[in-house]
Amino acid sequence: MTNEEKTRHWINLSDEDLKAAAVLLNGKCYLYAGFMCHLTIEKIFKACYTKIKGDTPPFTHDLLYLAAKSGFDNLLTEEQQDFIAEVNPLNIEARYPEYKSSIAKTLTFSKCITLIERTKSLQQWIKEKILLTK
Repeated sequence: MTNEEKTRHWINLSDEDLKAAAVLLNGKCYLYAGFMCHLTIEKIFKACYTKIKGDTPPFTHDLLYLAAKSGFDNLLTEEQQDFIAEVNPLNIEARYPEYKSSIAKTLTFSKCITLIERTKSLQQWIKEKILLTK
């Protein structure tokens, strides 16, 4: 697979996760809708890393670390950085039972709509940046 094909693969995975977030929202699975928002951003950062570094992305789920390693951390606005910091814990908290109930209480239908909209906006912005990067 070429580097461009690998990058496209990560982008496609990110797109699928965003679609899954909407399906889970409609099914009232708010915790997992939030989790899919995390995965959407994680995979778009892995696409960035692949495109920019020409290498396999790090095996991590930490969005802030992926942003830094891909070189996107200094391109992000403060608002985008705050959003990433907000979404980052959804990976761990959706997977481990001791965190599920506390995070589930914070994820309502309207909160998830906002999460999905902000995730889509960030993902689209990053996609545009990827396409401009040689």
